[in-house]
Amino acid sequence: MLQDNPDMTQREIAQKLGVSTSGLNYCLNALIDKGYLKVQNFSQSKNKFGYVYVLTPQGIAEKAQLTGRFLRRKMAEYEALRAEIESLHADAKSPAIGGVGVGGADLASRRL
Repeated sequence: MLQDNPDMTQREIAQKLGVSTSGLNYCLNALIDKGYLKVQNFSQSKNKFGYVYVLTPQGIAEKAQLTGRFLRRKMAEYEALRAEIESLHADAKSPAIGGVGVGGADLASRRL
């Protein structure tokens, strides 16, 4: 969001994120304290305070790590769902469960 609109005000950012301005300010200060974000004076900014928020190299590294963890978690979820779907397909086709129902109708195609 800030990469596309670096001169957004805190109020605009908070509105886009659906949080209060004071809540956003609290979080921004925490990111600044951790060294992930820095505030620079930006004289070309449309807002009267003229600040821009910039990820520090440490912030960029943390963002990359978070992205990697997120993608690994999502891939694990995908693999678990894929395995569950395959298992359900196998169960639906299994003669022990009755893959072929009354009158030869396939169990998987019946509506419950």
